[in-house]
Amino acid sequence: VAQLINKENGTSFTDCDVSLFEAFAIFCGLGIHNTQMYENACKLMAKQKVALECLSYHATASNEATGKLLKENIPSAESFNLYSFTFIDFELSDEDTCKATVRMFLECNLVQQFHIPYEVLCRWILSVKKNYRPVKYHNWRHALNVAQTMFAMFKTGKMERFMNDLEILGLLVACLCHDLDHRGTNNAFQTKTESPLAILYSTSTMEHHHFDQCVMILNTDSNNIFQALSPEDYRRVMKLVETAILSTDLAMYFKKRNKFLELIDNGEFDWQSDDRKDLLSGMMMTACDVSAIAKPWEVQHRIAKLVADEFFDQGDLEKMQLKVKPIAMMDREKKDELPQMQVEFIDIICLPLYRVLSDTFPWVKPLYQGTLENRKHWQDLAEKVEMGLTWIDHDTIDKPVEAFTESEETKDIELTVQTLHTVTSAPPIEIKKRHKKLCCIL
Repeated sequence: VAQLINKENGTSFTDCDVSLFEAFAIFCGLGIHNTQMYENACKLMAKQKVALECLSYHATASNEATGKLLKENIPSAESFNLYSFTFIDFELSDEDTCKATVRMFLECNLVQQFHIPYEVLCRWILSVKKNYRPVKYHNWRHALNVAQTMFAMFKTGKMERFMNDLEILGLLVACLCHDLDHRGTNNAFQTKTESPLAILYSTSTMEHHHFDQCVMILNTDSNNIFQALSPEDYRRVMKLVETAILSTDLAMYFKKRNKFLELIDNGEFDWQSDDRKDLLSGMMMTACDVSAIAKPWEVQHRIAKLVADEFFDQGDLEKMQLKVKPIAMMDREKKDELPQMQVEFIDIICLPLYRVLSDTFPWVKPLYQGTLENRKHWQDLAEKVEMGLTWIDHDTIDKPVEAFTESEETKDIELTVQTLHTVTSAPPIEIKKRHKKLCCIL
């Protein structure tokens, strides 16, 4: 409360005095309010800093784990099959995945070139691994595979001739960090649930979060593998990492793909300008991100089940939390459509990209050839499903009916044979086992 009692000259207050005082009182009130807001903001910033310090501590690899990796002998790139587009991580232990990552940095001469302390590199790799959640597909091993494909594109695919050492460093870091803290749900789910991440980032929600997590790890003590870079190089590599991670959003890919195809169609093969190099890097990131589709069939088949499982889990969440029916690719009840959905994914996203890359850069053709081969398998499987000859199950994707033997799968199976009139009009024999269904057209 502000109060005026007497004027010095003893005269009464005029209307002008009252107006001036009211205006003054308002400014005083605003000043007090702003001071309180500033104090609250300082407290919130302090709380945020404490929270980030706690997060950074728990997000950083332990000294024990770092010391162990530091002392380990790092096998050759050939022993890990790192130069091949058919690299498989399934047989690698968690420790070996970290060693393989170290080997890629050593093989590209990045440790020596950018004076990265070896202990810092080991701690950073372990910290990145630690910050991937144990979801079924978008986990640390997916990040490793994406980085390895980028490495193979650089070395075997000879794409390193279009990049300088700093750009190679940035793209490898982007690959390893491109799905950090993935929750097993996509951008659409974040938007539908109005999650804090969706409120924070209106577009490319998860990709922005992945980059923020990358920055958080790099800013943690003893994790900054960019510490020896000049301010200008640091700015450039961080911008490259951000752009590359955002490029893994398929919405961004579709925006850039037409421009990339236009350049190729016009015979533009000079990739030295920043804009064109950014475009090429984006295409390479997507090519690496979906490269599981080009792996040998037994590997691609297994990975497809992991992806489907993760998508089905999101579909289950949408049913429970949002009370909506998920799209087919995330609906567990439509798992039989998986082969056809794989064919469509290949036709819409993978083949157009790998075709133009292999036509322009012939040494990356194994990605295109592997994808074509797997498309044949998925198409064949889709046709079998359409005919009722193949059972698509949560655990077994493509086990043909004839593979079920009496000694194994036919135990406890009840056969119901309907009346058969003619061969052409005969209905299918229904084979029921628990809640699973097999159909064979006779």
